[in-house]
Amino acid sequence: MGELETLRKQIDGIDDEILELLNKRAGIVLDISHIKRNEQSVFYSPEREREILARLFSLNKGPFTNDTLKIIFREILSASLALEQPLRIACLGPLATFTHLAALRHFGSSSVIVPVESIKNVFEAVEIQNAEFGVVPIENSNEGVISYTLDIFMDSALKVSAEVMLRITHNLLSKSGIKSEVKKVYSFSPATAQCRRWLALNLPGIPVVNATSTANAAELAAQDGESAAVASELAAEIYNLKFIERSIEDSKDNFTRFLVISKKDFPKKSGNDKTTIMFSVKDRPGALYDILYPIKKAKINLSKIESRPSKRKAWEYIFFVDMEGHIDDKKVRKSIEEIEGHCLYLKILGSYPKGGLL
Repeated sequence: MGELETLRKQIDGIDDEILELLNKRAGIVLDISHIKRNEQSVFYSPEREREILARLFSLNKGPFTNDTLKIIFREILSASLALEQPLRIACLGPLATFTHLAALRHFGSSSVIVPVESIKNVFEAVEIQNAEFGVVPIENSNEGVISYTLDIFMDSALKVSAEVMLRITHNLLSKSGIKSEVKKVYSFSPATAQCRRWLALNLPGIPVVNATSTANAAELAAQDGESAAVASELAAEIYNLKFIERSIEDSKDNFTRFLVISKKDFPKKSGNDKTTIMFSVKDRPGALYDILYPIKKAKINLSKIESRPSKRKAWEYIFFVDMEGHIDDKKVRKSIEEIEGHCLYLKILGSYPKGGLL
């Protein structure tokens, strides 16, 4: 037996052990699920998942990186949870949007995706308990904040329980995969903006038709042999499209931040957290300074501040602020209590672990 075949036999043996251990793990998960049902405990515990990953990261000696291990164990944890009770996740549909992809990266592919027609419908699906969680886009590194999402938060009682940072890679897809056959390109307007230079240089004169999402663009291209779509790799898989060109975005540093929303209480401190609040201020000189001073005094870093018209009263604005730290941190809680005295209205939208890039 040659050296290559010997090594392959070793891999086969290890795979057999992994399979046996995975099924052994699954059996214990089922035992735990029976206990949870009897005690009426919650099935999904993000804190427990973080503990598992942190312990594994501390033991990892490579050559797998911790980021790679996170992807592998995310799927193991997702499949294990599905044995107990699959999570239902609402996101902008149809399937294969970047919001769908962000949901899969965060919850794993064994979660049940509930595609809905709009960002507002994501909130509604969670509010009426058609889904335990929703995933909504909040900002893009190149195009800025998604104002519509901020507007919906004004009237929603849902909380932010996590964030997902996703690298956005756009691809040109079609049924044939042949660029010369393309007579029309379907694209979602934010994707068009992020690929404008590439489209102008490589498809001059070809009309770009707006779609309701990148997934809708792929869906339309799958029905028309003379069209192409600007969409994700996931869209190519789901709609059986071929790649004309990969990674056509003008900036390779293109990321979108998504928020995970739910009715659940804020997750416990992870040690690397972010708190998001929204507030309106009294219309007087120095009002915003009075709001921000307690944060400065406590030496809390603000990572974002955005304002939106309240749509309730002329010239009244709602401010959205992201700050480092958890609401259970003494200085964060004290600062927010000081801020509230200067506000017409203040709401803590969420206190949650910072999301790593996926």
